[in-house]
Amino acid sequence: MWMKWFPWRYIVRHAARRHGFIDPIALLASLHRFAQPSEVGEPIELLRAGVVLHARGLINSRIIQHNLDWLWPYWVERQFDPHDDAFIPRAFSITHINLTHRNWTAVGVPDCDELPIVDPRGLLTPFWDGWSLDYWIVTDDHRQLLPSRLKTVSQHLEYDQGLAVRTDMVEEDMILRSKVRVQMHSGNPHCLLKVRAEAGASAWLVISLRPYNPEGISFVHDLALSRDRRSWTVNGEQQLIFSDPVERHHLSTYLAGDVLLHLHDRKEAEEGECNVGMLTGAALFRIQPGEQREVSVSVPLAHCKANSSIHAVSWEGSLKGHCELRIPDQRLQFLYDAALRTLVLHSPNEVYPGPYTYKRFWFRDAAFIIHGLLCCGMIDRAERALHLFSQRQTRAGYFLSQEGEWDSNGEALWIFCRFCEMTGRPPHPDWLDSIRRGARWIVRKRTEEKKESLHAGLLPAGFSAEHLGPNDYYYWDDFWGVAGLAAASRLMHRAGDNKASAIFAEEADAFMQAIERSLRQVSLRLHQQVLPASPYRRLDAGAIGSLVIGYPLQLCDPQDPRLLTTVDFLLNNCMVQGGFFQDMIHSGINAYLTLHMAQVLLRAGDPRYLELMETVAGLASPTGQWPEAIHPRTLGGCMGDGQHSWAAAEWILMIRNCFVREEGKSLILGAGIALPWLENADSLSFGPAPTSFGSIMVRIESVQLKKSKKVLLNWQGEWHADPPQVEVRLPGFVARSVGAGQQSIEIEKEQPS
Repeated sequence: MWMKWFPWRYIVRHAARRHGFIDPIALLASLHRFAQPSEVGEPIELLRAGVVLHARGLINSRIIQHNLDWLWPYWVERQFDPHDDAFIPRAFSITHINLTHRNWTAVGVPDCDELPIVDPRGLLTPFWDGWSLDYWIVTDDHRQLLPSRLKTVSQHLEYDQGLAVRTDMVEEDMILRSKVRVQMHSGNPHCLLKVRAEAGASAWLVISLRPYNPEGISFVHDLALSRDRRSWTVNGEQQLIFSDPVERHHLSTYLAGDVLLHLHDRKEAEEGECNVGMLTGAALFRIQPGEQREVSVSVPLAHCKANSSIHAVSWEGSLKGHCELRIPDQRLQFLYDAALRTLVLHSPNEVYPGPYTYKRFWFRDAAFIIHGLLCCGMIDRAERALHLFSQRQTRAGYFLSQEGEWDSNGEALWIFCRFCEMTGRPPHPDWLDSIRRGARWIVRKRTEEKKESLHAGLLPAGFSAEHLGPNDYYYWDDFWGVAGLAAASRLMHRAGDNKASAIFAEEADAFMQAIERSLRQVSLRLHQQVLPASPYRRLDAGAIGSLVIGYPLQLCDPQDPRLLTTVDFLLNNCMVQGGFFQDMIHSGINAYLTLHMAQVLLRAGDPRYLELMETVAGLASPTGQWPEAIHPRTLGGCMGDGQHSWAAAEWILMIRNCFVREEGKSLILGAGIALPWLENADSLSFGPAPTSFGSIMVRIESVQLKKSKKVLLNWQGEWHADPPQVEVRLPGFVARSVGAGQQSIEIEKEQPS
């Protein structure tokens, strides 16, 4: 109790002023005035993550800029180059963070938690937040091939045999190729780096230990070469095994500079320490002129946290029965196939939005990622993740991943319901208590409806999705709340609890009425029917969150004027290089939010959806990945994780809805099929695709006649109950409604009016 009356504020203020600092209490009070009053100023989890990020950034600022003669990772080489578009002045920046090339690609095996990452120049970081391995060619006449300093390389994702990232580099007569994958050996995962090198003159292939990764400094204090010269031990515990004995070996401490500066020294060192934590090492292997040298490095991933009840499975096994896509556009096909594997990697048990920066759980991301898993047929993987939701639910019923984010309960209930609808199953008995408590929490959390305010009956002000802005009464939270209550009603009906079903349906209707009342008042304030981010905001980029009413929740008609006016505003005011640019927080082009806009347009029958799809495809990395936000000049990642699995899920969901989607009591087929797909192939196919009516396989075949071109559309369904009504809406062709039970139709092109 003494904590409540102890004069902490006075002591803090006095200490700050005494030492010439600004009053922190007054500063925080001023900051809070820019947001709506809220229970939580900012989720402690995000504050903690931000502190960790900037702590590293502070270390970066103390080391990197004072040692620019070192070889640094690709993002540093670009971001610190005053002649590059990625250059960021450092004058008043206390911390130095990767803001221009947050791009990397994870490799791994299904159901293993350890995800090594590879950066755009092949730099390998085997362990989360750890040191890295780089590889170079250095000739006897002092020429060098250093990947992070190359302007261009060729990098690909290979998935014909497992999953691997291949990087090819050429400089003059020097050729360097690498491939990184994770393989199982004796039941344990190993990260395998295979490097091939060629040079026109006598040279060395160098495998170098680097005390950094794509985020910045990661300390290396000691390194030892084994007596047989076939392995390294790093920091006294992590081991690297070379395929060949090391022929020359060098180490260098921070004070002596980068080991790159000492590769031609005569003196070797087999082990060393650096109390600063900036030890660099180099293992050298001779390259004969004109001959190829290959060296492999195996890194046991001893920290793999595979669930005791789950064993790492093969890629073939993890993808068995998935929803396959067949289209002639090889780029879009590749992105779909890559996205499938991204979702598998990031769902070893719980689902993660990314392999590094975002290797943690959010209900928001999980709802979309699990929906992607469901829609591509990975039902067991989705169910496994859903079973863990209750572990994160408080006794009060709050599905808690971050405090102050009031969208989580709606998202959890909605994805529970989507699982049951798409599988045709009732909710699992273990879920029922969580569902009831989660729905009741939404009901209790709403503000009073009797208040004379724009937010009467809505959820409280909260931080919500961080890209929407400061604490406010976000419609994003409210739409999810309504969807969650409606989902709980349907789930209770499936479980046979009709009383609870009726109560939750009534609460969902009351909640929606409160939102509609608020929106009517907002339309008077803004003089137009729109969906701003909150009742108190003007139209801005945060309005992207309110599109959730149309996609994925379908709480309004596809042609709702408020929804379409908001999309038009975003298209006219918030686009950069064809993609949605989120000014707030992200300050970059966002792939998954661009696809949210495309989904709304697709549902409305607006052909502009295809332009947005093509933009997002063009923004993908060569390995088929999207960072959370993309720098408008470098087109590298500028925010969040360098491989965002929510974005991968959205690509899968976009392709899926182009072929098949639900609308009320009907299935819509082919509404997003691009005409070039039909013109460049005899047939297209997608499936088997789970839907709320059952699983469906869709095939579209072109039939060339003498005077016109027709399309034959076939489908086979395994329905949960009676066959649904089907509507065929191929762009450019006559729309047709098909009777229940019919499985094919021939349609003609629309005639010009």
